[in-house]
Order: sequence, then structure tokens, then C-alpha cells
Amino acid sequence: MLYVERVRELRNDHELNQTQVAKAIHVAQTTYSDYEKGKVRIPVECLIQLAKFYNVDMNYITGVSDIPRPFPV
Repeated sequence: MLYVERVRELRNDHELNQTQVAKAIHVAQTTYSDYEKGKVRIPVECLIQLAKFYNVDMNYITGVSDIPRPFPV
């Protein structure tokens, strides 16, 4: 699974809209939309913020693993 698909899936699983997630990671909604569409690569800093926000490790959020382990503390 591509990481943009995983990010979109996580947002939908948590029943959040793009505006809510964008606000949580401190980007504009239009920027977040471009992330989900794959128009713009998600910066590592934002991937880390998303992983913390959803409490999943980076391997899961980037699609390397299909096992959602908690974000390391």
C-alpha cells in the first residue's frame, strides 16, 4: 500500500475530515489534500506528526508494514 493511501485510510478510519487532520499537523487543508492526492510528497516532519497523531509507527504509516504498532514514546 502506498503511504498516501495509508494516510487517507487512517483519516477515514478515524472519521476525520481533511481540515481536522491538517489543523493537527499544522498545514493548510489544501496542502493536506495535495498530500492525500499524491500531488506533493509528504515531508518527513509531517509523516512523524501524522504517526504521533494516529499513534502508529512509521513503518505502518509509510506502508512498509501492515501491522499498526503504537508510535514509540
